[in-house]
Order: sequence, then structure tokens, then C-alpha cells
Amino acid sequence: MDTIIYTCPMHPQIRRDRPGACPICGMTLEPLDPAAQDLSEYRDMLRRFWISLGLSLPVFLLAMGGEAGLFDALLSRHLQQWIEAALSAPVVFWAAAPFFARGWKGAITGHANMFTLIGLGVGVAFFYSALVRLAPDTVPAAFQSMNGTTPVYFEASAVIVTLVLLGQVLELRARANTGAAVRALLDLSPKTVRRRTAHGLETVPLSAVAVGDELEIAPGEAVPTDGAVIAGESAVDESMLTGESLPVSKRAADKVTGGTLNGDGALTMRAERVGAETMLSKIVALVGEAQRSRAPTQSLADAVAAWFVPAVVLAAAAAFAAWFVFGPAPAFNHALVAAVGVLIIACPCALGLATPMSVMVAVGKGAQAGVLVRNAASLERLAAADTLVIDKTGTVTEGKPKLSAVRAQSGRESDVLAIAAALEIKSAHPLAHAIVAAAQEQSLALPQIADFVSVTGQGLKGTVAGVPVLIGRAEMLAAESIDAAPFAKDAEDLRTQGATVMFVAQGDQAIGIVAVQDPLKPNARDMLAKLHASGLAITMATGDADATANAVARDTGLDNVAAGMTPQSKAELVNRFKREGRIVAFAGDGVNDAPALAAADVSIAMGTGSDAAIETAGLTLLKGDLGALLRARNLSRAAVRNMKQNLFFAFAYNALGIPLAAGVLYPFTGWLLSPMIAAAAMSLSSISVIGNALRLRGARL
Repeated sequence: MDTIIYTCPMHPQIRRDRPGACPICGMTLEPLDPAAQDLSEYRDMLRRFWISLGLSLPVFLLAMGGEAGLFDALLSRHLQQWIEAALSAPVVFWAAAPFFARGWKGAITGHANMFTLIGLGVGVAFFYSALVRLAPDTVPAAFQSMNGTTPVYFEASAVIVTLVLLGQVLELRARANTGAAVRALLDLSPKTVRRRTAHGLETVPLSAVAVGDELEIAPGEAVPTDGAVIAGESAVDESMLTGESLPVSKRAADKVTGGTLNGDGALTMRAERVGAETMLSKIVALVGEAQRSRAPTQSLADAVAAWFVPAVVLAAAAAFAAWFVFGPAPAFNHALVAAVGVLIIACPCALGLATPMSVMVAVGKGAQAGVLVRNAASLERLAAADTLVIDKTGTVTEGKPKLSAVRAQSGRESDVLAIAAALEIKSAHPLAHAIVAAAQEQSLALPQIADFVSVTGQGLKGTVAGVPVLIGRAEMLAAESIDAAPFAKDAEDLRTQGATVMFVAQGDQAIGIVAVQDPLKPNARDMLAKLHASGLAITMATGDADATANAVARDTGLDNVAAGMTPQSKAELVNRFKREGRIVAFAGDGVNDAPALAAADVSIAMGTGSDAAIETAGLTLLKGDLGALLRARNLSRAAVRNMKQNLFFAFAYNALGIPLAAGVLYPFTGWLLSPMIAAAAMSLSSISVIGNALRLRGARL
């Protein structure tokens, strides 16, 4: 059984092999694997809360009733205080023990945290009250109330602990919900599958499936693992991974992904990737990594948190001194209430949680919408991007080019296609596959190629029966002293229609051209318009000739086109935009566009989430189209907006709460904040930040 590793959401560098508290901030550690759900800390805090509530409620009633004299006929004031002490002691010494331990550890390691403040506040209130009861003669008369009794704060210490425990319970429950998106992804896979064997079908656990196994998928069942269809035909709903609502038709040889949902047809598939190698498992792993990454905005919170706790302690000391020197009688008691209130209400936890919670929820939301975020920095930068550079093939177009035309002297079209296919069969380029596929569909006999040579960026050449043959750009023919003029007009006409044209030559003359066209994606024009409306200046960078690139731009409504681009010139284009002060996002296939992806402020891999794409880019769009890119842009904006809201809540809360607790309104209203109300407000500050972050789960992308 694998060991569960725990980490802190505010300090992801912390790693432990068991549950516990962060040694820096004192927060409860959570599993490194976002799919794991350890509720032990939640159950412990819940138990402590209910016991504390049962003990604190009578303490509170005694204290409030005692002030009003309700119980004086039954119990003396001193006996009432002894009962309060007896009931509150278990709350302070047992229920609050984790808070004291975390606060003390933070203090001695130089990382004072929210629990340091809570420990100080609760400790001062309880032990001062205990001193009043155990050694009343040591308390100066100035500390006494008008009726001659010395106030105690057992109810404040007990109720503060109870309210903080309630806050911890609600916070732990809310934080557990941030992993709901990942657990929902894992739940997509079936627990058992039907596997073909020599003796028929057998039902086995999913974990028993091996590469090469043949699996049966009934209508309505989830695809168990990654692989290829070997029999049957159906429509598969891939929305849970790609965010696309329309089912995708699947038949023999088509790829299927584990976790997607089969439609009305029955399928037989062969497993190609299992366990941790499946796309779903990799998504879960990357989501976990991204959820723990730090957004640039977090640096602001970190800078504030470094001096926050010492500043709060100084503020509490200043409030105590001011009340003790200038406050009304009993001055000490007013000073104590103000100091404890300041210590309790100031919560650095809300400040620290502001961005990590937004990141965790946004990354999970993105995974369900087909937007795989690799790090929080990329998510945040995409919201600020003002320039988008996109590749053409597979981004604006389908990425599945097809032969659209063959031009030759009368009757020689099949010869031209056969020579082109014989050369291209040795190439891995997508255009080559289109030419070879067309030749195979026509059942053409391909000649044997000898002396094969690939000329980078130009074309291919070889010999057939000792006669030179080649396919490539007009420049390649010119380098071989071959006149391409006979087919120049046809080539230009085809380019203006958006086709990529290659010349075919045999011997010392051009014998024809082949044109390959990559169809536009159906939503390309609409999505590009929406991306432009979101504030992005869009440039399409492509290796195609000007005429082909301009035809695509005309059909999609794009204004800016960079044609004839090599991988290096795409990177130079990105760097030029950056030198102009732009924030540049680049969307490409994650492999051929690696230099441009590396140069961009935000790198976005368009495609099916291949291993290379996932490793290259800051964001990967599992269904590589512009609709997914628009969802990524909307997600990034929603996440950044949520982070800013959380930081505002945290800063505004402390800016307002600390002066109120210190008693700045007392001279005007006679009102001094009760430490119990401060404790409730402190807990609610963290809960409000987490609750606001959870709103991202319902964001419309």
C-alpha cells in the first residue's frame, strides 16, 4: 500500500508521511494526492467541538446570568466562578490542546501563526481568571468592579475555543470540497470490467487489466482505460474530460480514453495504457501538482504574513497599555478585554488561504472543462495576456489534412499522385499522410524510391529506376534548375482557396502539383471573434505560404497573419511582441512549436493531451480547439478575480477588525468588542475566504 504524503495548502514545501499540522502556519496538513480524502482531522475537531459546546454553554449562561444576578439566590458569586472554572478547564486544556501545540511550535521556530495568537488570547484570559480565583488577594483593588468583585473571563476562554473549533470544522469541510472535482474524475472509471479470454468473458477489477487485454463495453458504460476500438461502433461522450458536449463517433481503430461514457452502441477495445499511465490518472496527478503551485499574487500575501503576527502582538500590547493608562475603571479589565480581542480577531489564516484556495478550486474546475492547468502562474498570466499567437494546423483547422486536388498533364494525374505518395510515405508530416491515404484509396501501385533525401523546409527527393523525382516547394525545383512555371497559375489559384501546394517533378521537368487542404474547425470563426472580444490581439503564425495563410485568415476573420514561419521564427515573433511590452500567450501543438511555447509568457498546448504537450505547456487543452481556449481564458479571469476578492476580504477584515477589537469606538459609542465576538469573527473570516473560492465551482466558462 502506497504511503499517503501530506502537505500544507499555504506552504507546499512541507511534506509529511502522516496527518498533522504545518510547522510554519499551524494549518492542518492535507493529502498530497488530491483524490485522497483523509477525514481524521475533521472528525477529531468535530468531536472536540461538540464536547466543548456542551461544556461552554453552561459556562456562558452562568457568566451572563451571574452578571444579571439571576443565580444569586441559589449560588454565591464565588461558587458560580468556581463552577465556570471547572467546566472551562477541560475546554482549554484538552479541546484547545492542538491550538496551543501549534502556536507554541510556530513561536519557537520563528513562524508565529494564527494559533500563536489564539493561544496567547485564550491563555491570558483563562490564567488571569484562575489567578483571581486561586489567589484573590494578589489582585489589586483597581482591578475590581463597582460591586467589589473581580471579573473573570472563564466564559470568554471557553467560548473562544468553541468558536475557533467551529471555524476549524467548517474550514476542514470546505477544504475537503476543493478536491471534489478530482474525486469526481476518478469516479468516472468503472470498478470492474469484462475481459475477453480464451474461455469467454470474465469480470475482473479494473486494476487487473493489462496492456493488450480485450475489453467489452456495453451501451451506457464508462470506458475503463485508454486504448483503441477493435470492433463495434458507437458515439462516446467525452465531455467529462474535454468539456465538449457533443458525443464523438467511434469505430474500429479509433482511440478511446478511460473515463469517457459510451453511448448506445457496444464496443470492444484493446487496452493500450493502464493504471498510472492513463490520461485520467495523469490528469489527476497534474491537477494535484497545479493545485499546490503558487500564483504570483501569493507573494503579496507572503510579504504581509511575514510581519503580521508580530505586528498583531504589538498592537495588542499597545491596546492594553492605552486602556490601562487612559481607560475608565476598572482599567486593567478593560485593557485585558481589548488585548485579548485584538489577539483573537486577527487571523493570518484568511490572508494565507486567499490565493491557494482559489487556485485549488479553479484547477479542479478546469480539469472538468478540459483545461489542464500545469501551474498557477500560467493560469494567472493568461488572465493578463493581451496578445495571442496561434498555430494554424490543429488549432484553427482540424489538423487532419486531406488531398484536395491533383493537377497534371491530361491523363497523368495518377502518375503524379503515385510518385508523390511514394516519396511522402517515408515522411511523418501530416500532409504526407493525406497524400499517401489518397493514393491508397485509389489502390495506386507506388514505385520503389531509391536514394531518398529529405531537404528540411523544402521537400523530398529520390530516384525511380535511376530517374530523379522530387516533391516540394517551387524553390526546391528552382534549386534543381526545373521550371515550375507550367503549373504556377494552378498553384496560386489553389493557395487562394486555402490549400497547401507541392510541386512534383520527374527527370528535369515539373509533371504536376498536389494540393492538400486542412478544413477549418466548425467553430473557429465564432471562437476567434469571442477571444478577440475578450481583449486579445490575435496573430496566426503558420509555415504556409502567404496565399494559403491569407485564405484561412479571410475565412476566419483574422486580421493578423504571419506566413512562411519556421519554429525558430515563431519564437522570434513571440519575443518581438514581448519586447513591445505585450503579455503573450502562444497556442500550438506542444511539440513542433516548442521554441515558441518556451518563449511565450503563457504556453498553451492544443491537442489531445499527449505526453509531450502536457510536459511542454503551462496549460493543456484536452480537446484542442478554440472553444477550449476560450474556456481557459474565462477560467483564468474568474480565478484571478476570485483571488483579488479573497485578498480584499482578508485585508479589509483585519484593517477593520483589529481597531474595533482595540476599542477605537469606545470613546464615541461606549462599545468594546467582546473577545467571544472576536473569536466568531476570526473563524468567519477564514470561512468566508474558502466559501468565496468555492463559488468558482459554479463559474460559467
